[in-house]
Order: sequence, then C-alpha cells, then structure tokens
Amino acid sequence: MDYSLKTLSQLRPILLGFRKAAGLTQAGVAARLGVTQQTYAQLEANPAAVSVERLFKVLRALDVELALSRTATSRPAKADEAALAGPPRVAAKATPARSRPARKRAAAANAKKRENW
Repeated sequence: MDYSLKTLSQLRPILLGFRKAAGLTQAGVAARLGVTQQTYAQLEANPAAVSVERLFKVLRALDVELALSRTATSRPAKADEAALAGPPRVAAKATPARSRPARKRAAAANAKKRENW
C-alpha cells in the first residue's frame, strides 16, 4: 500500500501504522536499530525532528521503501521557483571563541546527551 506524505505531521501516524502492521512493538524496532525503547519512542513521537539519516534507518528497520514523485501542476509554485534558484545568501555570524578546555567540556556534554546510532 502506498501513502502520500504532504506534511511532516503525517509522518508520525504513518510510522506508527507501519510498525503495527509489521507486528512490532517500540522495543522490537528499538532492538533492530540498536537503541533503547525510550530513544525510539521519542523518535516516533516527533519524527519531524530527526535527521534524514535516522529516518532512513527506521524505514529500513520497518522494511519500508520511500518513493518520491512529482505532483501534477501546470507550472512551479513560487516556493519551487525559489528552490530552483538556489539557497538564499546568508551572512555568517561570528561566534565567540572558546578555550580548549571549554570546547572539550561542551563536546563531552553533547556526547553524553545523545545516544550514538
């Protein structure tokens, strides 16, 4: 069965449906991914916030294939024209420099916060 996905808010019920159709619990999917059940539950609760890489890992674990297709329109919408023109130019912001020990502490804190998968 194919499902049309037009907004990120539609992603959660679709993932939930595929998981249940496969007869898997959150713990079962988490085991396939090598993460905790809580980590997968957070992803399933807000899949719009995860990276594309993690989303693809979940789709593979659920044996789901992603297919993209162009919608039938007479001419590109303004947003599409802007996307074809390229990304807007943004001025770079200067960030305050951190000392080496401060950078190490920040990196260690970030590593502890995230589960690596």
